[in-house]
Amino acid sequence: MTRILRPLLVLAALLVPPAAQAETTLNVYISSALRPEVMRQAFDQFEKANPGIKVVPQLGGATSDLQAQYLNTVLSAKDSSLDVLMLDIIRPAQFAATGWTLPLNKDVGNPTAFLKQYLPAYADADTVDGKLVVLPAFADAMFLYYRKDLLDKYHLPVPTTWSQLASEAKTIQAGENDAQLQGLSFQGAPIEGTVCTFLLPYWSMGKNLVHNGHLTFDHAAAVKSFDLWLGLMKQGVAPRNAAEIVTDQTRKDFEAGKAVFAVEWAYGWSLFQSADSAVKGKVAVTDLPAVDGGKPVTCIGGWQWGVSAFSKHPAESVKLVKFLSSVPVSTLLAEKASLLPVFPPLYHDAALDQAMPWLPQALPVVEQAKSRPVTPYYNDVSNVIRTQTNAVLAGSETPEQAADQMEARLRRVLR
Repeated sequence: MTRILRPLLVLAALLVPPAAQAETTLNVYISSALRPEVMRQAFDQFEKANPGIKVVPQLGGATSDLQAQYLNTVLSAKDSSLDVLMLDIIRPAQFAATGWTLPLNKDVGNPTAFLKQYLPAYADADTVDGKLVVLPAFADAMFLYYRKDLLDKYHLPVPTTWSQLASEAKTIQAGENDAQLQGLSFQGAPIEGTVCTFLLPYWSMGKNLVHNGHLTFDHAAAVKSFDLWLGLMKQGVAPRNAAEIVTDQTRKDFEAGKAVFAVEWAYGWSLFQSADSAVKGKVAVTDLPAVDGGKPVTCIGGWQWGVSAFSKHPAESVKLVKFLSSVPVSTLLAEKASLLPVFPPLYHDAALDQAMPWLPQALPVVEQAKSRPVTPYYNDVSNVIRTQTNAVLAGSETPEQAADQMEARLRRVLR
C-alpha cells in the first residue's frame, strides 16, 4: 500500500495549481491623500513582474503629522504588520535613529553614485550618518504662484526679491481697489509649513540652522526673517490673520482669485487649472524671491520609500522599494497624479510636458531647494520653529523675543 500511495502523493503535489502555492504579501503604508489609486497602478506593475508577491496598500492619515503619529505607535511596538513605509521627507533621520528602517547601502552598490541620478536635495535628506535609509518617491517644493494676468495688466515683471514683491502687490491692490484682494498668502499657523515660512528668508541670507547635527543659529538672521513676514502684514500685503493661515487656506484663497501671490506646494498647480478655479489660465509659477542681497531658495518637500526594520520579508520589500523609486514609476506618478519627478531628465520629457506643462519651470526651483534640518530630533525642532514664528505673526512676541526663545529652546533640543 505504501508503494502505491507514495507516487500518488508526489503526483498530487505536482498538480497543485499556482494559485494554491505560497504567496508573499507586502503591506505598504501610504497616505490617503496621495492618490492611492495611482499608487495601485504601480503596485500592479510590480506584481505582474514578480509573480508570487502581492502588494496590499494600507491607507494612513491625510497629513504628515497624523501619519507620523500612527507609524510611531506601530513601529515603537516592533509590529511586523507593515513592510514598506511612505515617509515625509522630514522623517528619515528620526526613523533611522530609532532603528525603524533598514539601511539600503548594500542594496544599491555605491550609494553616492546611485543617488546622483536623483535631484540633489534628496541625496542629503535620505542619507543619515553615511547610511542610505530611504529612496525618493516623488518630489515637492514651495513655489511662488502669481497672477500672470494682473502682472501683465500693470506691466510689472516677475518679482525676484521680497521687497519687490511687496511693492508690486501694493500697486496691484491699489489699482484693483478690491478690499478682499490679498497681496500675498503664506502659512503662519503653528503647522509644518510654517517651519518653511521661517526658513525661506533665513536661508536666503546664507544661514543654516543645523549642521552635522549641531545648532548653527544666527540670531540676527532670525530677527530679520521674522521682520520680513511681519513687515508684509503691516504693509497690508499679507492678511492680518496670517497667524491662522494653513496650507490649504492659501490654496483656496489663491484659487478663488483672492490673492496676487501665493507661497504654496506643487499640488496647487493642477487645482488652479481645474474647471471650477477662478484663476484657470491666469496663473504662472516661479522660484521664491530672495531677501535683498541674498539668493533665492526654497523648501524641499516630497515623500520617500523605506523598509520597516520589522518586516518579515525584507528582501522582497527592498525589491519593491527600488522599483517604486525607479524612472518608470516616477513617470507614472507625474503623468497620472501630477506629482513632481525625482529624476531631473524627466522635467524635459516631451510626453510629461504635455501632462504637466509647467515642469520645465519647476526644475530650477527643485534643483536649488534645501531640506529642513536633518536630525533625529526633528519633531522637537519643528515644534520650536513653528510655534515661535506663529507667536510673532500673532503679535504675542516681538521678533527679538521670539529669536531669543527659539535659540534657547533649540539649544536644549540639540544639546
